[in-house]
Amino acid sequence: MKVSSKIIASLVLVVAQAIIPFLAEDNAVHAQRLRYRENVPTDSIILSDPCILADSATHTYYMTGTGGLMWTSTNLQTWNGPRNVIEIDTASWMGRRPQIWAAELHHYRGKYYYFATFTNNAVTIDTVRGRRIPRRACHVLVSDKPDGPYRPMKDPVYLPAFKPTLDGTLWVDTDGHPYMVYCHEWLQAIDGTIEKIRLTDDLSGSIGTAQLMFRASESPWSRNDEGTGPNGVTDGPWLFRTQTGRLGMIWTSWIGKDYTMGVAYSESGTLDGPWVQEPKPLTPPNYGHGMIFRDWRGRLLLSLHSHETVNGRTVRRPHFFLLDDEGDKLKLIAHFKP
Repeated sequence: MKVSSKIIASLVLVVAQAIIPFLAEDNAVHAQRLRYRENVPTDSIILSDPCILADSATHTYYMTGTGGLMWTSTNLQTWNGPRNVIEIDTASWMGRRPQIWAAELHHYRGKYYYFATFTNNAVTIDTVRGRRIPRRACHVLVSDKPDGPYRPMKDPVYLPAFKPTLDGTLWVDTDGHPYMVYCHEWLQAIDGTIEKIRLTDDLSGSIGTAQLMFRASESPWSRNDEGTGPNGVTDGPWLFRTQTGRLGMIWTSWIGKDYTMGVAYSESGTLDGPWVQEPKPLTPPNYGHGMIFRDWRGRLLLSLHSHETVNGRTVRRPHFFLLDDEGDKLKLIAHFKP
């Protein structure tokens, strides 16, 4: 029996469509293995939203961020990685291959927790001003070790499915309860917010409903591209206390086309606020989405990424700044190179 070339071509196409996803997945895993390197200088790493866990038990710095991979170092100068350290429930709302943004590592009550933003682009939750809003939400994974593997806990959803949320971080407030502090994305909210929700004691789920902390428009320093009004973006909240006990938060927005970080302080000393914005930004232009940690010598450091355009492409690299928190306000001292 003679088979036409059209039938053969159709069969080839069907077979290709069936196996290409598996080949692509194998290639991705293989490529990831090939990308693992040792003794990589910090300024040679491309990474957004760098978060560092300085783990005293292993005397190792663990760095993660957008992309969800992990780097390790003993000196903050050179790094080994990246490695995949997470496992997700592919049958959950995240799907098989979610995007991973702004991952953070936290040591809490003897375990290690991985806060991250997961996006399933195959699911649409809203359309605002003609822009499609995909399913995006903060979630928490857990591990017994700082280098993972980090796995899902019992609660598949921490925040409402109809609400795009991102950049979740952990804070234990004066009431002794843990909270997730996160952003309601400006794409839906227009005037982006920073909010809080209480977590269970083992961080396996959330309790009650979220509460507003402040809106992007409350910042006197962030401005839109035209300079005629506030920017609507809220990014990367991170909580801290100065040595005098004052509660503050670093967070990031834009001044025109410059990605920039500012600071807000709570007048009550708790997450309830009210939150008062500093009049001027903390960082130079085009540095943002940071977190704060101490190195082995006790120096207070700000980890954040630079934001620049190279040959028409946005490039972000991890950087460190030395901080001073001895007074009532956080102060940026200088760019820091270990």
